[in-house]
Amino acid sequence: MAVQRQYPYNQFNFQVKFGSTQASFQEVSGLGMEIHVSEYRTGDRTDNSPIKVLGLTKHSDVTFKRGVIGDPTTLYGWFSSMSGGAGNASNAGMTVTINLMDDTNSGTAVQTWVLANARPIKLTGPTFNGKATDVAIEELVLTTEGITQN
Repeated sequence: MAVQRQYPYNQFNFQVKFGSTQASFQEVSGLGMEIHVSEYRTGDRTDNSPIKVLGLTKHSDVTFKRGVIGDPTTLYGWFSSMSGGAGNASNAGMTVTINLMDDTNSGTAVQTWVLANARPIKLTGPTFNGKATDVAIEELVLTTEGITQN
């Protein structure tokens, strides 16, 4: 449910749910869709321009980044269960929900994105550097069959 107001919401206040499991992330990127356009021109067309025909809709892969929190079962467990191949009965996708929350800390979601039948396709562990003081970041990339916005 989108809530309209005069100024935009801050991007830092969001929640992510994998099914019914709450997860914490520093960054979510790649929420996007694209419609393929084909150009077609018949031979008897009087003007010299093609018509544009809308084709398939493509949903971008969504990337989740988080600091290492010491619980590998959430990301690594899901990735391992999916890596059994197409014959693996457990490789059914999951519904992932991303909620943009209200600035007032009321716990109200003002915008929601739902990833239908999401599956992990890439999991990257953190980079370690003895000279740096940055947070160790894990990265998870999901492919999805649909993105809806509420």
